[in-house]
Amino acid sequence: MHALLIAFTRLLNELFGAQITALVSKLGIHLYHPERPIGTMLALELLVFLVLLVFFVLVRISLNVEKPGGVQNTAEMIHEFVSGQAESIMGHHGYEPHLSYLTTILLFILSCNLLGLLPGIPTPTSDPVVPLGIAILTFLYYNWNGLRAQGPIGYIKHFMGPIPWIAPLMFPIEIISHLARVMSLTVRLYANMFASDLLTLVFFSLIPIGIPVIFLGLHLGVALIQSYVFMLLTMIYLAEATAKEH
Repeated sequence: MHALLIAFTRLLNELFGAQITALVSKLGIHLYHPERPIGTMLALELLVFLVLLVFFVLVRISLNVEKPGGVQNTAEMIHEFVSGQAESIMGHHGYEPHLSYLTTILLFILSCNLLGLLPGIPTPTSDPVVPLGIAILTFLYYNWNGLRAQGPIGYIKHFMGPIPWIAPLMFPIEIISHLARVMSLTVRLYANMFASDLLTLVFFSLIPIGIPVIFLGLHLGVALIQSYVFMLLTMIYLAEATAKEH
C-alpha cells in the first residue's frame, strides 16, 4: 500500500507539480520542495476526492425508481441520515440548501479517517493542515450563509446579543468566540485522529499479532465519531448563523 501511495504521489507531481510551483511562486510563496509540491497528505486528499466523485457519478447514472441498486441504496441511507440530523437541528425548512455541503463534509472526513486502517497508509486528518483546511472552509461557509440569510446589518446584530446595553461587551467576545471555532474544529479532529494513529502504531510495534486488531476497531470507532461530530457542529453553527429573530 505504501509503495502504491508513493507511486501515486510521484505521478501527481509529474503531471501537475511544475504548474503548482509556478502558480505558488507568482503568489510570492516559496515551497520547501518546489520539485514535488504535492505531498503525501495532499495526494491522499485528492484520492478521496476522486473516489467520492466516482461514487456520486455512479449514484447519478444508476438512479432507478423501480429497481434501486446497491449504490443507490447506500446513497439514500446516507441522505436520510444526514437530512434527519439536519432537520432536528436546523428546522424543517432551513436544512435543505445545506444538505450537499453537510453530506460532502461527512463523507470526506470519514473517508480520510478510514484510510488509516489500511497498512502503510497514514490518516490524512492526523496532519493538522488537513483539519485546518476543512475548518476554515466550514467557517467561511456558515458565515457566508449567515450574511445571505440575515443581511449584513442583521448578521452584525447577531454578534451583539439580545440586550442593547451590553452589546459593546458582547460583540468582541462573540467575534473571538467565532474565530476560536476554527481552532476548536481543527484541534478536535486532528488530536483524536493523531492519538488513534499513535496508539495503534505503538501496539503494532510492541505486539504485532492479535492485540492491535482491537486498536484498529478503536480507530474505526474514533473515525466514525469524529466525522459525525464535525458534521454536527457544522449544523449547529449553520443553525445559529441563519436563524432570524422573531
